[in-house]
Parts: sequence; structure tokens; C-alpha cells
Amino acid sequence: MRTSYDCLSARHRALPLVLCLAWQATAAQPTAPDAEPDKSFAVPALEIIGLDLILSNVNRHVSGSKDYDVSLGSIRRNLRGPWVVDNDPFSINQFAHPYQGSLYHGAGRASGLSYWEAAGLTFAGSAWWEITGEQTPPSRNDQIASGIAGSFLGEPLFRMAHLVLSDRNGLPAAWRSGLATVVSPGVGLNRLMFGSRFSDAFSDHEPSYYGRLRMGATHAVQHSFDTPVDFKVNGASIDFAIDYGLPGMPGYTYKRPFDYFTTRVMLSSANGIEGLSTTGLLWGADYGFGADVRGIWGLYGSYDYLSPQIFHVSTTSLSLGTTGQWWASRTVAIQGTALAGLGYAAASTLHRTADARDYHYGVAPRFALGLRGIVGDDFSADMLTRMVSMGSIDQRDAGRDEIANIDTALTWRIRGRHAVGVNYAWSHRSSSSPDVSGRRQTLARVGLFYTLVGREGNGAVDWRPTPAD
Repeated sequence: MRTSYDCLSARHRALPLVLCLAWQATAAQPTAPDAEPDKSFAVPALEIIGLDLILSNVNRHVSGSKDYDVSLGSIRRNLRGPWVVDNDPFSINQFAHPYQGSLYHGAGRASGLSYWEAAGLTFAGSAWWEITGEQTPPSRNDQIASGIAGSFLGEPLFRMAHLVLSDRNGLPAAWRSGLATVVSPGVGLNRLMFGSRFSDAFSDHEPSYYGRLRMGATHAVQHSFDTPVDFKVNGASIDFAIDYGLPGMPGYTYKRPFDYFTTRVMLSSANGIEGLSTTGLLWGADYGFGADVRGIWGLYGSYDYLSPQIFHVSTTSLSLGTTGQWWASRTVAIQGTALAGLGYAAASTLHRTADARDYHYGVAPRFALGLRGIVGDDFSADMLTRMVSMGSIDQRDAGRDEIANIDTALTWRIRGRHAVGVNYAWSHRSSSSPDVSGRRQTLARVGLFYTLVGREGNGAVDWRPTPAD
């Protein structure tokens, strides 16, 4: 049986009181050898409340804004509503809020909750922040960003943290715990407070996955703007991507949300976070055609944040689609994902809206097509196309935006996990509004990269029997 401790003792003074209470509230529960995997709603709920208290107080002291002067009066007023669309900076609404929501989701998953239980807790945690974390009216755009996109981002981070902790990744054992905490802080925090109590609640079922880390330099080779744009021609870039749960792995199933997902983050010296995207299978099934085709299809959830200097766009969406692999020959494989769906999007504008924002919101169709050609263990070619059409459904005074991004890459493995590659990325926006005629912005760049690949084979899954000698 675990022992209870005093939260005011010297042992726990370094921890926020509410987190210590979360530990104490569950520490005395016995664990039977044959019991079901342990889980707790109280632990993540208290962790979320503690995180929100810390964030609100830090923001109040650092930002100098009165938005965080929370009182009982502001809480009562926010409980009555109404819910509004706020005008915070784009990066706060579309990046910081989804990441905050991912911390809520990670806390729930690291406390033994299922995906849907953690997603519900994330949605409730986001509403708690909107009502108690700020004295400004609660915003429905932040509720989508934190409460829904937060889960779409938090689940991949939670699963990547478990990959980091496993013995299959090749990382030095001394790095794993710290790196897993960086990837998903809830995993590290709960391991520190509760040890192995929740360790049996999640098993990844050993998915097939492919990861890569690219580091290199980029140069703009095309730039066309109807209005002046301040951008940097040259820059340095770091790009990490992972495909998790690739179809075709014998014995692997897709019964849980995000048993398949792909996640990518792009950092640039030109503008910081240039891109963050994650797409996962929420519900679906696998399929096969003959001996050479394996795939999955169903409903996908996606969060995208794209900021290639000349514009920024973000979407939280649901799509129908499929992911598959075809062995075109003994050594050549073609992988691909096609998605079409609808989401809540935000995109920058060339003029400020009536509420002083330089971006606008709307319901928008989203399309994505990704392809990878793999030749043996040495060569791969990648192409990813994403399109968002704002204003095509809900015609508004903010106008219309047609946004497209195409990203291609060639990678050549030199030896082991080391490779080199070249990349070409093209970003384009066509926009119009009642008071501004059609305008276009285009930026294209090339890049040279050193690439560290995570696994042999460039990500191809081989389910075929070994040919006879």
C-alpha cells in the first residue's frame, strides 16, 4: 500500500500545493496484483487547475495586461456569457492555446484515462480557463483551439513520449526520461509523482513508425506579392516529422483514436515556428487488396498551423480519407494519404477586420494529399499538398482566401541513419474582400538538408513473405 504524506512537509514544498494534493488524494489507494490498469480523474483535474492558476498569475505579472485580473465578479459574469470571438494575436490563439490544451490532454492520458476521457477533460479544462483564467469574456475560438485542437495535438505528443521511453528507439537510456518530459510534460510529471502507478494503462502495441529530423539552410527562389512584404531570402531550418502506425504491420490494429497519426513541426530562423501539423485516424478500419496493398480508411482529426512568412493560416478539422501503401515492385513502395473535410479556420488578411484583428475566422473546406515513393533503403521522394478555402461556404465581410502549400523533398541515405536531402516548398494565397480587389502572394524556396532518419527502410512496411532463395 502506498503511504500518504503531508503536503506542507519539506518533501513537497518544491511542488505547487494543488499538485501535491493530487498526489496525496490518490497515494493511499492499494494496487492489487490482478487489478485493472489504474486511472484517475482527480489527478489530471487538479493538475489542470494548478496549471491554470500558474499561467494566470504568471501572465498577470509578466504581461502588464488587466485581462488576468480575475475576481469572483468576473467569474460570475463569464458564467453568464456570452461567448465571443476574441482578438488576441494570431500566435496566441492558434498556437499557444492548442499547446495549452495538449497539456490538459497529456495530463489525462498520463493518469490512465482513455483518449475520449482525456479529450472530454481537455474540453472541460479549456472552458475552465475561459471562465476562470481571464476576466475577459470567454471566446468560442479559443474553446475550439484548446478544447479540440489541444486533443488532436496532445495525443500524438503523449504517444511520442511513450516511444521515447521504450527500448525500441535506440536513444541512450539516460536521455529518455528528460526527453519524454519535454515532449509531453504530463508523462514526466506523473512518472515523478506516482512512479509506475499508471504505466500499465497504455500499450502502444508496437506500431511501425518512421521519423526523420532535417537540419539545413533555405533560399527563396520565387517571391511575388501584390503588396510589399518583409521577408528573409535566406534562413536556417529544423524540421521533424513522424508517421506512426503505418498500415501493413502484421498484428497491428486501429481500434483506438490515433493508432495512426502523422505529426510535423518546422522551425525557421526567419519566423520561428513556421509550421506545426498533426493528423490522426479517429475512427476507421484497415483493408487490403491482393498481396501488395494495405491501408486504412475512416474519419481523421487534424490540427494545422502554417506560417511561411507571407501569411499565416490555422485549421482544426475533421476529414474523411485513407492512408495506404502499395508495393509496386520488390524494392519500390508507394505510400499515400488523401483527405477531404471541413474545419474551423483562421487566416491572415491584408487589412484589419472591424474588431481590429489582422486575421479572420470561418468554416472552411480542407484538402490534403501526401505521397512518398521509396526505393530500397537508400532513396525516398516526398510530396505534401494542403489547401484551405476560406469564404467559400460562409460569405462574410472579411472576404475570401484560397491558400495552398506544396512541400516536396528528395532524401538519399548515405550510411546507417545518416542522409542528405533537397527540399522545395511553394506557398500561395489569393485573397479578396469587399473593399480590396483580388490580391496574390507567392513564396517558393529551396533547401539543402542533413537528415537523421529514425529507422531503416525509409518507412516502408513489408508484410510480404521472405522470397525463397
